Amino acid sequence: MSETPRTGFDREVRAIGGRIRQLRKRLGLTVEQLAARAGVSAGMISQLERGIGNPALESLARLSQALSVPIASLMLAADEDERRVVRVDERRVLEPLDPESEQAGLVRELLTPGSIVPLQMIRTVMPAGFTNEARPFRHLGVECVVVLEGSLDVHHGRETVRLEKGDAMTYRCEEAHWWANPGDVEAVVLGAVTPQAP
Repeated sequence: MSETPRTGFDREVRAIGGRIRQLRKRLGLTVEQLAARAGVSAGMISQLERGIGNPALESLARLSQALSVPIASLMLAADEDERRVVRVDERRVLEPLDPESEQAGLVRELLTPGSIVPLQMIRTVMPAGFTNEARPFRHLGVECVVVLEGSLDVHHGRETVRLEKGDAMTYRCEEAHWWANPGDVEAVVLGAVTPQAP
């Protein structure tokens, strides 16, 4: 007996369900735990992960929030190749942290495709003397930074760590943190961040 051909909608539902299952397992959550976080039924998630059902946009928004990912990341096509190459001249330049950082010459480039979760890699070129103390970061996830050139001060909570070329540091991002370039030459920093659900 031949299988009934899947429609484009069926393929999309299957792709969304597969991505939800992948993210849920990466976070170590059961279907019931994810359902409780998202405020949806475990049965709906179970059906969705099996590629059946007709998920409402509101349900997908709740699930994306519970998984700490943009809702668009659940909408990737089933056949999207997650091993895409980002050529050096195709890097996406991220928005400035603030007008001061743009004027100072801070440049942040995303090295991973924008749709890939739960990992982002960012290359930052930081001018001498730069600091974002006035606008510290605070978000979900874990971050690892490695200094490729120059030096970097990482201020994490009440701790300050000086990193030199080749040094790396990993820390949780829920605590306020900010960077400063204490040197008289620009610093080049490679950072990787993995968002996590609370």
